Amino acid sequence: MTDLTRYERQGRLQGRCLCGAVTIDVDGGHVAAVGACHCYICQQWSGALYATFDAKADAVTVTGEVGRYRSSEHAERTFCPTCGAHLWYRNVTREAADYELMAGLFREAAGFPLVSEIYVDQAPDYVSLAGDHSRRTAADYESRTTFVEGDDP
Repeated sequence: MTDLTRYERQGRLQGRCLCGAVTIDVDGGHVAAVGACHCYICQQWSGALYATFDAKADAVTVTGEVGRYRSSEHAERTFCPTCGAHLWYRNVTREAADYELMAGLFREAAGFPLVSEIYVDQAPDYVSLAGDHSRRTAADYESRTTFVEGDDP
């Protein structure tokens, strides 16, 4: 897996959904780098691919109503109930789990490098991400990540 320690930062970032009903403040530890997922679940959720950065739970403050969808035994995906913007993915089985925040909600994240892609063998032909970063197939990622059971096409 990608070593993200060199991208760890302290500081403040502010994000919001499309309509502004939900705001997310990150004030503290976060990873100033983006990871992308091409699994079929993320494609269905996002319409193409999922691109996020991690923030420590104690650094995140959310204001506004949030819709929640338990997409698996271990995770929830959230959205703004007003505009439908996707907000984060989070493991709900671990206390104080990091938030995987949707990078597009944060203007500052536009300058973050892409450091990893997973499920590259499931990526649609119309999504090709350039650059020198880690790329993992479904089998490779799932063999290293015990809580993932895979998803059917």
